[in-house]
Amino acid sequence: MKKIATLFLFLFIMNALWAQTNIFPTNAEAEQIILGNFTPSDYMATTVLNHPDDIINGVRTNVSAQKMKEYLLELSEFNNRNTGSDTLSTTNGIGAARRWVFSKFETFSTENENRLIPFYMQFDQDICGMGQHRNICAVLPGLDVEDHSIIIIQAHIDSRCADPCDIECDAHGMEDNGSGTALVIELARVMSKYSYNSTIVFMATIGEEQGLYGANAFAEWAEENNVPVKAVFNNDIVGGILCGETSSAPSCPGLNHVDSTQVRIFSGNGVNSRHKGLARYIKLQYNEEVMPDASVPMLITIMSALDRSGRGGDHMPFTERDFTAVRFTSANEHGNANTGDPEYHDRQHTIDDILGVDTDGDMVLDSFFVDFNYLARNTVINGVAAGMTAIGPKSPGLEAENDGGVITIEINDDFDYGKYRVGIQHFSHDFLTIIDTDTTVITYVPQLFGTYQISACTVDSVGVESLFSNEAFFNIITVGTDELEVEEAPKSIELLQNRPNPFDEATYIGFLVNEAVNYQKAFVVIRTMKGKELKRMPVVLREGHNEVLYEHGYGAVGTYVYSLEIDGNIIDSKQMIFAN
Repeated sequence: MKKIATLFLFLFIMNALWAQTNIFPTNAEAEQIILGNFTPSDYMATTVLNHPDDIINGVRTNVSAQKMKEYLLELSEFNNRNTGSDTLSTTNGIGAARRWVFSKFETFSTENENRLIPFYMQFDQDICGMGQHRNICAVLPGLDVEDHSIIIIQAHIDSRCADPCDIECDAHGMEDNGSGTALVIELARVMSKYSYNSTIVFMATIGEEQGLYGANAFAEWAEENNVPVKAVFNNDIVGGILCGETSSAPSCPGLNHVDSTQVRIFSGNGVNSRHKGLARYIKLQYNEEVMPDASVPMLITIMSALDRSGRGGDHMPFTERDFTAVRFTSANEHGNANTGDPEYHDRQHTIDDILGVDTDGDMVLDSFFVDFNYLARNTVINGVAAGMTAIGPKSPGLEAENDGGVITIEINDDFDYGKYRVGIQHFSHDFLTIIDTDTTVITYVPQLFGTYQISACTVDSVGVESLFSNEAFFNIITVGTDELEVEEAPKSIELLQNRPNPFDEATYIGFLVNEAVNYQKAFVVIRTMKGKELKRMPVVLREGHNEVLYEHGYGAVGTYVYSLEIDGNIIDSKQMIFAN
């Protein structure tokens, strides 16, 4: 595992040293659409379908597991999709693969009044001996004449074997990441039938396996050109349901364990970040709009960490530039990609990452490693959430005050939508409760001690929610017998209860610094109940709310103690529960 973490550190350093240059969309029309320099009526469908019911039902009924199987069969025929592989062949290598995806986008455009505009995002960079590279993209212009924000649905198309620059091996890369590529292609087909207020970009990126280069190129270009990226939906390893012998924590419990009803969403920057807010929005849309009628209900698990331990994905270059982004990943992964270990026998990052096997010798695959129905369910989750994000109203502002244990919440709505939803969290990434209201000022009385985070969204006239607002944070110290009591004089530093708790893979440990503190060294220390030290994490005592992510990975159970230690003195300690 240390080798994997070291590899990613090396790749990020190399990314800084080998800067990308000459980044641009190859289609001038597509470029102007993304920059917001276009007239929406020029791309208006003859029949505009943008009611939420049309989009939700259209995504649910039109996403096809069979079509994604066909996409994957075609992708596997290119044999090696390494970023540095052949660009001239019509049948093998990354060049043939990207031209095929581009042709699919062209077909979908033709089927939908040429409203979907295909293009490449080209950039120069030395990757595996190849100097020029192209993400494959298509843009669907939005209807809003004032707000030209964009939503990105992406997955990396490149594949690899053990050597990240092996351009000759059979690197079919079906789970990693043919599955995500098929998802993006299918959503381009289905979603381009409808119209959205925001512009949507469908993108298959290059260079993920060597250092997230393709995603970084688009994110860098977007930042330099002040593109208002509203949300990024990154899909990486979203079709497999079998657990390998190894998997990057947090992941699956053991070899051949099956999970076909859960998908994980990773996102960064703490429990109250906009990225976690997007993850909660995705889960809300699924739970309320899809799951009640789903033949196979899915569990969406919001993860604490930015990504799996020691690993990375194409949402990260966007997160680093403060664009809201999340990553979808299967509950089960077939390997931790540590191919340098002679005992590594899993499929990820090997020639064995294939679509399936022929068990009866008739030269036809009949047993598959990608579960097409599971992949289709993940595609629906993406499509419904992205569609609602793209037609939803503007997010409100939010202010809140805690007065003696009564929290007064004020929603700032500049557009007078008149309906709102207030989400309240307590020791979890999920909402404890959601309050529906038609007033901009409400009160909430917490019934339990601990930390509370409060955010709000607007609701438009057809019932679509906006993304949630910034979050207000409160720490309720004690709960009295008959009424809530708040400590009169808070300490200069308060250690908070970890969130989520109980937890199964990683948790945020927070503390409040109410006034400046003079100190030399500060740590959050994790110990067993018997006092054995497990980890010591240095922290900085900044005024306000601080937090550190503790990742223990999969397999630990029981109760542990965490402490805030300043200059050798333990300020406070609390217990946390590991529960797999």
